[in-house]
Amino acid sequence: MSRDDLRTLKGFRDFLPAEKRARDHVRGRIVEAFRRYGFEPVQTPTLELASVILGKYGEEADRLVYSFEDRGGRRVALPYDQTVPTARLLAQHANALPRFFRRYSIASVFRADKPQRGRYREFTQCDIDIYGSASSLADAEILACTHAAFKSVGFDRVELRINDRQTLIQTLEPFAVDGCDVYSIIQTIDKLDKMSRDAVLGELDKKGLGEARAVEAMAAIESAKPSENLAEIMSAASNLGVTEDALCYAPTLARGLDYYTGMIFEVHLGDACAGSAAGGGRYDNLIGGLGGPDTPAVGVGFGFDRIVEAAQASGLVPGVDRGADVLVTQLDAATLAEALQAAGELRGQGIAVEVYPQTDKLGKQFKLADAKKIPLALMLGSDEVKAGEVTVKDLRSGDQHKVARGDLSGTVNRLLADAPA
Repeated sequence: MSRDDLRTLKGFRDFLPAEKRARDHVRGRIVEAFRRYGFEPVQTPTLELASVILGKYGEEADRLVYSFEDRGGRRVALPYDQTVPTARLLAQHANALPRFFRRYSIASVFRADKPQRGRYREFTQCDIDIYGSASSLADAEILACTHAAFKSVGFDRVELRINDRQTLIQTLEPFAVDGCDVYSIIQTIDKLDKMSRDAVLGELDKKGLGEARAVEAMAAIESAKPSENLAEIMSAASNLGVTEDALCYAPTLARGLDYYTGMIFEVHLGDACAGSAAGGGRYDNLIGGLGGPDTPAVGVGFGFDRIVEAAQASGLVPGVDRGADVLVTQLDAATLAEALQAAGELRGQGIAVEVYPQTDKLGKQFKLADAKKIPLALMLGSDEVKAGEVTVKDLRSGDQHKVARGDLSGTVNRLLADAPA
């Protein structure tokens, strides 16, 4: 196998320990907010029938779905997002779930998109959804939990840009023409955060609206007012604790996926993140369209990878760059049992311990600890065993401490607390 074969595919990534720890930290902060708002975890498979995935997002998005024939001759697909697989789950397990069901899901999704900064072909998506309620309060709860999750990570500026899909459709429908229906217009309007206004107008012109009609359509949507439904949602979200400066009516916000039916929104983090960090809305027809019962639903997908990058760039991820607190050295075979017992004792007290895997020179063992940024080393030779003691070396300062076996965990905890991690 050549060296060129030992690489990841473009748009796919490995995560080494430091990066994985950062991701786990951000995930933990987000999940903590999800749980405070009563959301429960679910998990769906990595592979679905293609008929489940395709035809739910619109033609442009369908082209980004990874689909293929498996060895059984079935057409299968990797998930484009977590919303459609969970809708399938709801349809399949409707009798086993409560009437009003709140779920969160954190998993990889796949899109055959062009890789660029903050955009990958495999990425992690965090979703929350409320199923079974058409109430504007459910929409407001999604907004409030989303806001709380970003605040939990530590972002100061969290802007929820909100619109109503029905207002968007009703405003733009008079401008539809043969070959460019209202949904095609919406998909182009949805590109305003990636393309200039003139470029969007040019695309509408090319789609058949003509220059004048495209300008009229853009002016109509830019001057649209919040619907009564949207005003209720924003008021409830405010009462739930979303700050006034975080709620922003955005009449041109489109969310190009076809399954949205009501409130839609995106999260922006100012200079901390280019583009949106999360997006979602109401989709009342999707589950019924999959063969399940008619189930109103509202939810949001978090761009987890972008959030991690933004959190790191903003200094919101603690600098935990080690896996273990203590390295238990191996001096000779005669004291191995006592060394392993000490390791077990420390682990039982919640202290992270790595055992050096073979007898070796102490210098080499300390070098490994230094490479892994392990702050303490434990040494148990024959003299220590006879005296009922353990030597603990602080590798940060070079100081050594001989302590009684019974005082080991207390000494280690004190030394770990004496200096920052």
